[in-house]
Amino acid sequence: MKKLISTVVVSGALLTGCSFSSGSSGSSDADQLTIEIFQGKVEFKDQFEELAEKYEEENPDVDIKITSVGGGSDYAASLKTKIASGDEPEIFSAAGPTEAARFEQYLSDLSDTKAADLALDGSLDPVTKDGEVHGLPFNQEGYGFIYNKKVFKEAGINPDEILTYEDLESAVKKLDSQKDQLGLEAVFAFPAKEKWVPGNHLSNVFLASEFNQKVLEAYNSESVAFEKGDEFKRMIDLQAEYSVQPVLSLDYSQQVEEYFSLQKVAMIQQGNWIYPSVQQMDEEFAENNVGILPIPVEGSEGKLPVGIPNYWAVNKNSDDEVIQASKDFLDWMYTSETGKEAVLEDFKFIPAYEGFDTSKIADPISKEIYEYSSEGHTTGWVLLGYPGVWGDYLGGNVQRYLSGEMTWEELEEDSKKKWEELRK
Repeated sequence: MKKLISTVVVSGALLTGCSFSSGSSGSSDADQLTIEIFQGKVEFKDQFEELAEKYEEENPDVDIKITSVGGGSDYAASLKTKIASGDEPEIFSAAGPTEAARFEQYLSDLSDTKAADLALDGSLDPVTKDGEVHGLPFNQEGYGFIYNKKVFKEAGINPDEILTYEDLESAVKKLDSQKDQLGLEAVFAFPAKEKWVPGNHLSNVFLASEFNQKVLEAYNSESVAFEKGDEFKRMIDLQAEYSVQPVLSLDYSQQVEEYFSLQKVAMIQQGNWIYPSVQQMDEEFAENNVGILPIPVEGSEGKLPVGIPNYWAVNKNSDDEVIQASKDFLDWMYTSETGKEAVLEDFKFIPAYEGFDTSKIADPISKEIYEYSSEGHTTGWVLLGYPGVWGDYLGGNVQRYLSGEMTWEELEEDSKKKWEELRK
């Protein structure tokens, strides 16, 4: 999810070219079908490989090879290069309609899978074309301000009362005034070195209403208006002003591991994908003192952006037998008891399918996000409908704005033009 992410998306430390194969599991190589999986969500790489081994034990005629590549544009570029070289994977990940369109000629119809039947309402819409389902959801993810509950309590701040921008600004100033007593270096760690944090995730919060919270409306739009550009700007300014400095050299791993996990900042703009990293750094803190707050937006107070960061695609250029084996593996992952247990407890996913015991969602951030989702207190992930590399381009403009090279008005105008260019 590191750039969405795949993001998404997505998220996690960059990892390139890590491949896995568990060998022949008792069958001769000649008898085996090989399924190569190429995917861009690196933070569950090890757990995914362990699940593949279990599948091979149950299905000794199948050999699964997994390659995980660091998310976002890096992943899409790597996939494009791999396909161009003639080394096409049998299963790969695609982030929403923009990437699905880019790789459309390789996408099998997955309408006949059990997983497609069980996918949550609306979750297949971004990857459905002409009645064909071209992807199966990985999971649901949500993001906002991940905060330190203990610090908020010690500062006398009730997170449930933070609904508007003014509420947030007041809380930030209160935290800042007490940072020495609270043991904080700053209120935020704003990783402006990462273009995807402001360019994809934060922008999505303020652009979603322009497209009625629908990723396909963004995908089909010839233009972007920045109707909430002033709100977007003040949220950038607030995070930058009250952040560990300098924000332009602060990256994702520093934000999550060095500052938030070590409790040197009170909150960070991120999502539930950070939980395994925080847990690894400080399990007690992760399990007991981490919560999530919506980023305030006028008209959408108290709502979290929740969406599907990635979809599994099956390569239609494979042999029919291999295509069916690929579908069988994906179905097994989301419908068998072994697969469902791994998805919930090992991958720490919020399921995007019916049939899961959601009381077993593994971490407190994901539990909160699932509650927002089940109660309908969500906004859309239109960022997966941005044209091409527009999110990264906008993120680069945010960097120029923060460094004083560009005014906010110039940022909006230049970013609008880029959207229109990429749509042509």
